[in-house]
Amino acid sequence: MTKEITTENRNWHLLDAKGKILGRLATEIADLLRGKNKTSFAPNADGGDNVVVINADRFILTGKKEEQKRYYKHTGYLGNLKTTTVGELKEKKPGEVLKIAVNGMLPKNRLQKKFLARLKLYATEAHPHTDIKFVNTK
Repeated sequence: MTKEITTENRNWHLLDAKGKILGRLATEIADLLRGKNKTSFAPNADGGDNVVVINADRFILTGKKEEQKRYYKHTGYLGNLKTTTVGELKEKKPGEVLKIAVNGMLPKNRLQKKFLARLKLYATEAHPHTDIKFVNTK
């Protein structure tokens, strides 16, 4: 019998990605989305919090990852493997690099979509969640 966790227990966290390293920020976000910081954590239950990230495209990458790290996507047709670098992806879709990093740190099961649905990414400091009381702001 699994423990049912209600949505009233969900907190809101506001994180600023400006000047933070991508991997460390993604780990922190994934832990908050899963609810690993709570005493009622269960790996098979969705008891995580909502996370709002501002300045989602102003994170730091160490080394030459801006030009050398590549993301691959296959269209399904023969010979159609599309590649893009982190820099190109940041210009086209500002929060997509952070979303891909967080997605890679979440478990690959039915809960993954539910976790990602509670992640809100914004490229600037302005966001529509101003009327919500945030638990922590980092």
